[in-house]
Amino acid sequence: MKTILVVAEHRRGELRPISLEVISAAQELRQADDKVVVALIGNKAEALAPAVSVAGVDEVVTVKVASDEFDPDLFEAAVSQLIETRTPAVVLLAHSVDSLGYAATLARKGDFGFSTDVFKVEYDGADLVATRAGYNQKVNVEVDFPGKACVVLTLRGSVFKPAEGTSSPVLGAIDLAGQASRSKALEYVEAGGAEDVDITGVEFIVSIGRGIAEEDNVERFRELADTLGATLCCSRPIADAGWLPKSRQVGQSGKVVSSCKLYVAMGISGSIQHMAGMKHVPTIIAVNTDPGASIFTIAKYGIVGDIFEIEEELRSQLAA
Repeated sequence: MKTILVVAEHRRGELRPISLEVISAAQELRQADDKVVVALIGNKAEALAPAVSVAGVDEVVTVKVASDEFDPDLFEAAVSQLIETRTPAVVLLAHSVDSLGYAATLARKGDFGFSTDVFKVEYDGADLVATRAGYNQKVNVEVDFPGKACVVLTLRGSVFKPAEGTSSPVLGAIDLAGQASRSKALEYVEAGGAEDVDITGVEFIVSIGRGIAEEDNVERFRELADTLGATLCCSRPIADAGWLPKSRQVGQSGKVVSSCKLYVAMGISGSIQHMAGMKHVPTIIAVNTDPGASIFTIAKYGIVGDIFEIEEELRSQLAA
């Protein structure tokens, strides 16, 4: 029997959705009598225990630390303690700005196996194999960890479907409130664009990419989105150019639109990073002049055509 340890993430008293995705990955990885343990780290983390008590979770352990906010020193100390006491074979973290603040140090100090941005993890016989991208997402690389009793992995978001259901896990607790840190949280500041709409919660999105060609064309698609009752979003090149705020970017380096039911991609070729942000959208409509565009591989409906002609036709039909 092996233990799989999941470290959940939370912000301002709320569980981050990616935590349920990581739990789902643990459920898929477990074998026979394996045990899934979910850790909640924070000053008041016990309040989130019900949120992670989903199907397949055997134990929820809360680790009390001095800070309400994320602190890399405290998380590293907490996870190190959990590895010592629970002896997991695998530790699963979200591939996020938080975990990247301490995961590498944790693995180096403990001499654990380590890989980041993993989108597939499985056992090949007795050997753990993690798959991640390499060479700027051009190839997939399989990583194994010979001789490592414990392996730490950060998992890419929007790959594993969030865990559901309920369970009645065993509850455990560790008190590390006296653990010192090299930093002190003074104030929580929302990321730029926080005053904008939260695209993770909208159900209908019209998204634009390089195909719009010029910044002056953004407004016509904004008007189209408003007319359709959709939220205007974009791929990374549009946000990088400053044509739309970063808060509207869909993708691995943007936001995952987990609540979206209908996604219309206009002039988006479909990089791996962008498609990671809308992988679980049930209905994707793609419009692109290139019939070989990657976006068509995940679209339910595809239109090989000019986005400006399609935009005009939609306006005409809506006005009729």
